[in-house]
Amino acid sequence: MVRSTHNWRNGVEGKHERVSISSGLSFSKKSTRDKDRERFHHIIKTFYRDRGRTLPWRKTRDPYAIFISEFMLQQTQVERVLKKYEPFISVFPDFSSLAHAPLHRVIGLWQGLGYNRRCIYMKQSAESVVQRFGGTLPEAAEQLIALPGIGKTTAAAMVTFAYNIPTVFVETNIRRVFIHFFFPDSPEVSDTEIFPLVEKTLDREEPRQWYYALMDYGVWLKKRFKNINHRSKGYRKQPAFTDSDRQIRGKVLKTLIAEPRLSGYEIAERISVNNARVQKIILKLAEEGFLKHEDGAYSLEG
Repeated sequence: MVRSTHNWRNGVEGKHERVSISSGLSFSKKSTRDKDRERFHHIIKTFYRDRGRTLPWRKTRDPYAIFISEFMLQQTQVERVLKKYEPFISVFPDFSSLAHAPLHRVIGLWQGLGYNRRCIYMKQSAESVVQRFGGTLPEAAEQLIALPGIGKTTAAAMVTFAYNIPTVFVETNIRRVFIHFFFPDSPEVSDTEIFPLVEKTLDREEPRQWYYALMDYGVWLKKRFKNINHRSKGYRKQPAFTDSDRQIRGKVLKTLIAEPRLSGYEIAERISVNNARVQKIILKLAEEGFLKHEDGAYSLEG
């Protein structure tokens, strides 16, 4: 039996409500205790009702807008995505406009989100949606997984949030919730242990709202309790961003947005980074499809 003791107070328009749990939350592969499931749902749904975040991609049912938000949210904090999401949607409002846009324009709007390779994958996926699916996001996760830059988690999230279809997936905030409630004393927890619990507690009538609620509760847990996800078997410490190749890649792209044609030496000079290091990064960016090289100068592809 796994035991979790949890108390918290929330405010709703000046009123306060205390919700507490001190009981065994126990699930097996063969059966689910209904009272445990109901208690867990009560905690998560009450929290979401009173403290749920209002985010622009939660206000829409447009599959394209949700497609964009899911790409942006990969490995990127919500606060940064909030600054980019609506301006991006206003310039590229549908799959067709994104698919046919010059890459340099897309990258220009993407700047500030990091992990720029996602930007190329996003555009390539939009092209595939237009060419293969007539501009409509597929409802099957299996079809989405075949698109560039979309793994199992992102595919499942897109299907759930775009079409309210129940799928089973685990991301960082959801993982935190299940470790907190169901594995309070376990030093190491794998996702293979978490997945059955996610499936058995899934709200199949309103999976979209259920996952929103889980994610928001996970965000709150991060603020309240330190390092819950450090007990995840797959936990890896994020490498430092400052002076990393990832930071320099972003500087190279930003420089070429401001000055469309520069030699490798000029790029290194502009960003004040060792020329040999910059050349290696530029070559890698060219291999990945970000840059093209003509007449001794580099420019953004497309």
